Amino acid sequence: MAALRRVARSGLAGVAGAAAGALSQFLLVVVVTRVYPVEAAGAFFTSVALALMVAGVAKLDAGNGLVFFIARARTYGYRGISGYVRAALVPVSVLATVAGVLLWPALGVLALVLPAMAVTDVLLAACRGFGAMRPTVLLDGLLLPLSQLALVAAVAVAGLSAASLPLAWALPYLPVAGLAALALRGRAPRTPYLTGTGRDLWRHTAPRSTAGAIQAVFQRLDIVVVAALGGPAQAAVYTAATRFKVVGQLAGQGLAQAAQPRLVRALAAGDLARVKEIYQVTTMWLVLATWPIWVGYAALAPWLLHVFGPGYVSAVPVALVLSATMMAATACGMVDVVLTAAGHTTSSLLNLVAAVVCTLLLDVALIPGQGALGAALGWSGGVLVKNALPLWQLHHRYGLRPFGRHSLAALRPRTWAAA
Repeated sequence: MAALRRVARSGLAGVAGAAAGALSQFLLVVVVTRVYPVEAAGAFFTSVALALMVAGVAKLDAGNGLVFFIARARTYGYRGISGYVRAALVPVSVLATVAGVLLWPALGVLALVLPAMAVTDVLLAACRGFGAMRPTVLLDGLLLPLSQLALVAAVAVAGLSAASLPLAWALPYLPVAGLAALALRGRAPRTPYLTGTGRDLWRHTAPRSTAGAIQAVFQRLDIVVVAALGGPAQAAVYTAATRFKVVGQLAGQGLAQAAQPRLVRALAAGDLARVKEIYQVTTMWLVLATWPIWVGYAALAPWLLHVFGPGYVSAVPVALVLSATMMAATACGMVDVVLTAAGHTTSSLLNLVAAVVCTLLLDVALIPGQGALGAALGWSGGVLVKNALPLWQLHHRYGLRPFGRHSLAALRPRTWAAA
């Protein structure tokens, strides 16, 4: 129960930071859609989605690899752990820099911050491996999105053209990367480099690196595809209507970041009972935290979409698809996190490939005729595949289910009080 309470405390901190970040991102979209024409807004959202996609590929999922090795290294005093950190940062930095050079014609100023975007993610993940959620909450959850919102709003208030928006959005990544490096430096002990460190890290991480790249593409592909097939105006409408999905995704991410190191340790120790307890309790927390949001969004979508402007009210069907899909995905719990914590990185990769293929096929079939709604249906199909496959795999291999007798622990007042 003590470990579960620590997950609750860290998870709630992550969710709180995620909520603040989601609100900032929502307000940023409101500012852009209210001030700039729909075509200009769509072009900006598409370039940001492309930059985030490329940075997600360049980070090679090295952060999750570090969480895995740092969490396990606790048992032997973190011997050689600084070597793992260096082995993760070097290839990520090189790949992100090369990507920035190659994509300068397409991304412009956004290409310059690709290395900072990718490296920051790895540094904050390493902090979480040491059990420190605060840097992620403060830097990634608060400082970064709030700074982006402030600068984008300043550009809009000053009456500058939409061409200034990418610079305003990109600048905060530079100080955040520096602060993330300082946060890790204060926690990672300096240890001699052990032979084989890099080989061990990338042997474990390589399948997940491919999966992480596909996941990054999957998260942003819908906006880029709808812009390519339906035009920037449809991309703006789709981005606005689906902005609320960030709430559910970041809430799940905040809880997953807290639970992942403990899942790794429990699985390494063969403590399947503890894994089942963490999985079922966190699933119930996700449902309790997010289902009211999705029900409310579905009910209030005709009014909420007015916030973005009169041209965005047509996206009500997109909001309904989003709400239903996110409720189904949340009910599956942190299936992919549990699967990768158990070491099944190849299965996770294949699941993501299936999800992306499903999304692309549906997008190509539906977007030309249905526009933003077609993109929403394509994304929905991919999300359902992405969650259903690992759900079945976990049940087949370990007998794990998202709900069970441990779900009631999430409803106990003492659990929330401990959080």
